[in-house]
Amino acid sequence: MPAPLAERMRPKTLETYVGQKHLLGSDEVLTKVLESGNCPSIIFWGPPGIGKTTLARIISKHVDSIFIQLSAINSGVKDLRAAIATAKKAHNTILFIDEIHRFSKSQQDALLGAVENGTVTLIGATTENPSFEVIPALLSRSQVLILEPLSKDELIQVLTQAVEQDILLKEKNITFKEYDAILRFSGGDVRKLLNLLELAIQTAKSENIVIDNKSIEQILKYNASRYDKSGEQHYDIISAFIKSMRGSDANASVYWLARMIDGGEDPKFIARRMLIFASEDIGNANPNALLIANACFEAVTKIGYPECRIILSQAVIYLAASEKSNSSYAAIDKALALVRKTKDLPVPLHLRNAPTKLMKELNYGKDYQYSHNYENHHSDQEFMPQQLTGQSLIDFGKNQRESKMKQRLEVLWKSKYHN
Repeated sequence: MPAPLAERMRPKTLETYVGQKHLLGSDEVLTKVLESGNCPSIIFWGPPGIGKTTLARIISKHVDSIFIQLSAINSGVKDLRAAIATAKKAHNTILFIDEIHRFSKSQQDALLGAVENGTVTLIGATTENPSFEVIPALLSRSQVLILEPLSKDELIQVLTQAVEQDILLKEKNITFKEYDAILRFSGGDVRKLLNLLELAIQTAKSENIVIDNKSIEQILKYNASRYDKSGEQHYDIISAFIKSMRGSDANASVYWLARMIDGGEDPKFIARRMLIFASEDIGNANPNALLIANACFEAVTKIGYPECRIILSQAVIYLAASEKSNSSYAAIDKALALVRKTKDLPVPLHLRNAPTKLMKELNYGKDYQYSHNYENHHSDQEFMPQQLTGQSLIDFGKNQRESKMKQRLEVLWKSKYHN
């Protein structure tokens, strides 16, 4: 029986690898690593199915290393020690650990010595923020590289390569009429994309195979369990969970929470998403939401299953029922866009620090008006760079708390915070 299409189409060289141009461009970091022939320890961070494992294999081949692969999901300290023992007998070994965030602290500690003394070069792959899940000692000895989801054009390129180059598919008459459905349901995951293409070809009733939106939707309707058996439905469920809380549907939020708990999801993963949600989707409409979410994260870290399910449920219901606002999220993105557009504008002289006599003589900070010396602890002095005077970045949400914030700022600033 032939290997799955996703495995048959796994790139063996950089020339056939699609995506990650920000790392593999002519003057980018990974290109320089490969040109040097020396690979440092690396943590690849990015969503599933975008080529982390494939890229690690290509790097290993390029720098002529022994490649040992472990999965943190089903490997323990015994497996890790066996891999390190094998590496000691060889030279220039890359140890690739998939889902490294699932290794416990003790497992990561067991790996640290081999990385420190050069027995292995570590390449770890994770879908979670390594700052939270990888111990600081390993992080400090590794370069964290962020892998980005493939663009629409890159995903289409993957499909085109599959039907033109795969030994089994290139003999078939396959036509793409539409791409929307197959791209949408793959969610940017190349493995899912190719699995879905293979399923569409296997279930086609004609020798002239046409891939369009209708055919893909029909396949998913009747083959959902087959399509999702890889376990990556996890990402669809966390998406449904967040969107249910955002939509203030407490019932649906608790249901999706239960789905994750029943599936054995890490409670810290759930609580961390809730912590982000508390600021991104509630923010100053209810500042207590962030406190509740943070307390929930701290509690599940200490308690664990099965009891932490109750804490998660309490916090989820609170977040779902809370007033919503994305003004903080929108404001910082608007400010970042402005910063990137205007670059490094000079800090106004009256706001600069004056630690030396010369700076004081140059009037650094001289004209600063100390706010507490004025009525209502406020002066009308401008705090933005001169080129951005009067610029407003915040669109307050229409809720009780933010309306009061806006009202106070409008009184102080007269017009700056009108929107």
